Amino acid sequence: MTKLSVNLNKIALIRNSRENGIPNLINFVQLAINSGADGITLHPRPDQRHATKNDVSEIKSLLLDYSNIELNVEGNPFHNLMDIAEEFCPTQCTFVPDDINTLTSNSGWDLEKHGKQLSPFIKRLQDKGVRVSLFMEPTPEAMDQAHELGVDRVELYTEPYAVAYAEQRAQEILPTYFKSSSRANELGLGINAGHDLNKDNLRLFLCAVPNVREVSIGHAIVVDSLYHGFSSVVKEYKKITSGENPS
Repeated sequence: MTKLSVNLNKIALIRNSRENGIPNLINFVQLAINSGADGITLHPRPDQRHATKNDVSEIKSLLLDYSNIELNVEGNPFHNLMDIAEEFCPTQCTFVPDDINTLTSNSGWDLEKHGKQLSPFIKRLQDKGVRVSLFMEPTPEAMDQAHELGVDRVELYTEPYAVAYAEQRAQEILPTYFKSSSRANELGLGINAGHDLNKDNLRLFLCAVPNVREVSIGHAIVVDSLYHGFSSVVKEYKKITSGENPS
């Protein structure tokens, strides 16, 4: 079975657009858990435009009561990630090569360029009992490089698949993911996946790509929640403005 880690960055982004703490992120952690989520993902960037260090602290404290729920903290170890990860020791830390000004992750690691620099960061977290995953391009060669660094898992970057699926050419790119997943499995690497996965493209991906232990999904969950709930909420507000009795 593949586990679902719910990324709450978009909820935090909405909260940060006001100064009243609404929506409360902890409430959404609880909703995700009650709805069957296996984990929570946060990506606290240096500019704190969505998830923050304080969010990591509060959610880590809450999850002490849920031993089966994992906390995955993503980020770039060359920026602010290491201070947060070493202080709070999440279940998993996913290294992502995003630039400070990047809106969202848009590539996997180039380990020929950054591998030697990443190595001590990986060891420091593993020594604290944190599982380390690298956000990687879906190529067998990238799996070999990740294995050489001694990481526990790789997260396959799935935006290329999502784009191909939307253009009805998923079958052209899925063999690449299959080969990468198979190679990672041969090497003993755990396999995660994430970026632009949604309820339309997820099932095919999981059927075609073996041994995926975890997917991290946030943006699509928030968008689907808006589509499925927006109309009914507008109707409730309209009842109030029309003077109707509450339902």
